[in-house]
Amino acid sequence: MNTSKTFQHAALLLGATVLLAGCGHSRVVRSSSSKPRVAASAKTTPVTRVSQPKYGATAVVQRGQTVYRIATENGITALDLALWNNIPPPYTIYPGQTLRLYPAETPTAAATAPKASKPPVAVAPAGKTTPVTPPAPTPTAPTPAPAVSDLIWRWPTDGAVLSTYASGDPTRQGVDIGGKGGQPVRAAADGVVVYSGAGLVGYGELIIVKHNDQWLSAYGHNRARLVNEGTLVKAGQQIAEMGRSGAAREMLHFEIRYNGKPVDPVQYLPKR
Repeated sequence: MNTSKTFQHAALLLGATVLLAGCGHSRVVRSSSSKPRVAASAKTTPVTRVSQPKYGATAVVQRGQTVYRIATENGITALDLALWNNIPPPYTIYPGQTLRLYPAETPTAAATAPKASKPPVAVAPAGKTTPVTPPAPTPTAPTPAPAVSDLIWRWPTDGAVLSTYASGDPTRQGVDIGGKGGQPVRAAADGVVVYSGAGLVGYGELIIVKHNDQWLSAYGHNRARLVNEGTLVKAGQQIAEMGRSGAAREMLHFEIRYNGKPVDPVQYLPKR
């Protein structure tokens, strides 16, 4: 079983590496503290991957398929597909397994509610007028309140916010924080590293930290990763160096996810 997991993990990373080979490269370097570091070329061209959920649709895993392959064939990022189906690293799947091609939550009530029928129009007899009563406004679904977190979050790096989170926009599932290449990227809360690699196209050198059963955070576009999978980290501990792997400029792409679904990080980070 361990051999199978290792093979499929290697296949996932190999597939991503082949696609990125034409855009840039990365190399492993070591610091004086002997911690692993991965430095990415500054010539990397950004690769945009936008998830397109297919509500109600599923995919049955066939022999030889990987999370990355199924996600790519269905217009979904590998990270989203793994999170939607609660597939932990190293993202091993099995023939016959059914995967959801959409988040566990269904579209908002406002998007799925049937359209209200128009009220009948009263016709007055000839020579008489009937007062016109404007139709009552159609009630809209209330905006869901953000999930309550008992974690103490902190900003993962210094710098201006270049792009903010937008609910329902698959291209803005977190915040982009600008800065200088090499500046520290820190864990936003205590947790354990569950992914450290470059196998998810569009995120560059990526680190994912699991904080508990509901919450995790993701740190993308790094120049160097300083922690391995399984490493316990403390809030504020440096885990990477800012870079531009998979991005047009030096910045950190930062996400907070609750039960696999992205939420607005600014609602949980301290006010600046």
